[in-house]
Amino acid sequence: MLTENHQPAAQIPGRYVLVFDQVSAADPRGVGIASLGDTVPGLLSSQGYETTQYFPNLGIAVVSSAKDQLADFQARCLDRNLPASVVPELRYYVLAQQPDPDSYVDTDEFTWGLQAVVAAHNEFTGKGVKVAVLDTGFDAQHPDFAGRSVTAKSFVEGEDASDGHGHGTHCIGTSCGPRKVPGGRGYGVASEAEIFAGKVLGTSGSGSDSSILAGIDWALENECHVISMSLGADVRTVHPPYVTAGRRALEKGALIVAAAGNNAKRSADDPGFVGAPANSPYIMAVGAIDSSLRVADFSARTIEGRGGQVDIAGPGVNIYSSWPGAERYNTISGTSMATPHVAGVAALLAQATGYRGRELWAQLVQEARRLTQFSVDVGAGLTRAPLNETDQA
Repeated sequence: MLTENHQPAAQIPGRYVLVFDQVSAADPRGVGIASLGDTVPGLLSSQGYETTQYFPNLGIAVVSSAKDQLADFQARCLDRNLPASVVPELRYYVLAQQPDPDSYVDTDEFTWGLQAVVAAHNEFTGKGVKVAVLDTGFDAQHPDFAGRSVTAKSFVEGEDASDGHGHGTHCIGTSCGPRKVPGGRGYGVASEAEIFAGKVLGTSGSGSDSSILAGIDWALENECHVISMSLGADVRTVHPPYVTAGRRALEKGALIVAAAGNNAKRSADDPGFVGAPANSPYIMAVGAIDSSLRVADFSARTIEGRGGQVDIAGPGVNIYSSWPGAERYNTISGTSMATPHVAGVAALLAQATGYRGRELWAQLVQEARRLTQFSVDVGAGLTRAPLNETDQA
């Protein structure tokens, strides 16, 4: 059994680390780390401090002293235009822990997807983050969303923003639905995010560039931080409108995530390819995995060339979520189902870190759980929510 997990940060009594910054703005001589080599040990010695170690290439010293003496020393450094910060020396531990599960199941309390992305008991909820889901609309009468902030608009000619298909309500449920349902199973990742439901696909389940681009423009106008698009077309070439749309979104601090596609038939040795709009290099393409953390048979694979890569993966097989009308819930599969998991996690990370756009993209990749499959199938791996603050100690 591994026991050295989640150890609190421990200070080593009587030992401190002195970090010498580059030259202060007030010093016109340009004295930097390279010139501190002879200065620091002599300065420490002249003041009666015991230097345990000094690292001249870093401009960092480890000393033994009383805390009040070090505060005095820091003031002396500032007088000499040698800015320094003083921090206690910390003790570190191996970060071993029990391995993550290799498979998940739906429980009476949570979906397997919510468990797999570590959102079930996460302290971050997406509060203060705006998430746009561009899809087939939304069932605004669904009881699980009573009291939630939802802004809905249709970009499909002749249709209002209601969801006559079901796909959009399901995706909104996964990304932003509730984690706790009285008498039922929680299924939503970012349970307190502000929802923007853009209807860009009609009741038939299809739409066009004009409706999708209108939805993206609307989401940016409303300063949405995350834009989720569980839609696609099986074209191998990068579609120029989404190169520009994805780049402009990132520049404005918004991240677009989109389904990689369901055109693979891996059992027939056909891994498929990432289609539009996910194959834009400025849109995060999402692949699907099953509850055993294996790539879904239908999930499209990275192809050669700029764009066209799977960037990350999410739960996408047998996903339980909200559904319009009396049915209320449904269980379906697809990279469409993986995408809102990533969008929801992005909202949690946006809340936890304050990151937006490109920084948020990088953080999603960094936090992902690496999987045994090749990156051409799952990119950075399984999307994961940020650690609770108590887990980071």
